[in-house]
Amino acid sequence: MPKTPLALALLASCLLLPAAHAQTPPPRPAALTPEQEAERKAAMNLPNIPGSGPYAAIMETDARLPNHVIYRPAKLPATKLGVMVWGNGGCREDGASARQHLLEIASHGYLVIAPGRILSGPSATEKLPEPDPAAPRRLDSPTKSADVLAGLTWALGENTRKGSLYQGHIDPKQTAVAGHSCGGLQALEVARDPRIHAVLIHNSGVFADGSNPIAGLTVSKALLKGIHTPIVYFLGGPGDVAFPNGSDDYAKIDHVPAVLVNLPVGHGGTFYKPYGGAIAQASVDWLQWQLRGDKSAARTFTGPACRLCVAPGWSIERKHLP
Repeated sequence: MPKTPLALALLASCLLLPAAHAQTPPPRPAALTPEQEAERKAAMNLPNIPGSGPYAAIMETDARLPNHVIYRPAKLPATKLGVMVWGNGGCREDGASARQHLLEIASHGYLVIAPGRILSGPSATEKLPEPDPAAPRRLDSPTKSADVLAGLTWALGENTRKGSLYQGHIDPKQTAVAGHSCGGLQALEVARDPRIHAVLIHNSGVFADGSNPIAGLTVSKALLKGIHTPIVYFLGGPGDVAFPNGSDDYAKIDHVPAVLVNLPVGHGGTFYKPYGGAIAQASVDWLQWQLRGDKSAARTFTGPACRLCVAPGWSIERKHLP
């Protein structure tokens, strides 16, 4: 891979604004500041940016995989595609909720699949209602972990199906699962699948107090024992409501390589930023290192002067790295 994409984003990362989302939201969500509301609305109208990688990416649906949104290079490269399946923030049915982040990953040669429909952005097929700040938030899971895993099963099946667009284009050893907030818990459930080769958890973690407040999703720290691949947690600093949960997960994982990254942007990460912001670039580096053995990408996380070790605003903890 040419110069790692993260190197271009680190200088700007300390300028990112926190977003106002929560893994376990309060009964009445806090009002957004005018700046946050403006950022949210601007993000909804942002066009689908095809990513900064070598393969311009698109977002689409496929009748063979209903209720899922697909991100892929518009023109499939000669090299094999990796696959990443994704759990949406809030476990929502909006498979476009992290579209800038997922388009960025797809542009580096990945087939990315999220459950749900295209419910946000300029190409939305349905209009999402504006949230009512006076209404209580529902703590439920409209999509399920099985929906996330269905994307992987479909992709691997398409790799061998005669006549498929993806026939022979996918490397079954380049597979990962990732997710944001509630979707990160779905990713932790899926991570035990033997077909998975890397895990990325964003602003999430199994509830440190042992609770299960999200209807339709039952998780416990026992899930962590099922992880059999390297795993990275991206948290938003102490202001991230998932900070204690993800930090506790990291402390308890002692059998696989694990990395804990913090960038103090809050629970919403950098998903609303063009190209997915700095977190998307670091995520690409994790995938490129874990799935493709890219030594330049590895330097984002490894060595005493790793990129995230010296970048302003970032912090990183590591254990059991090779």
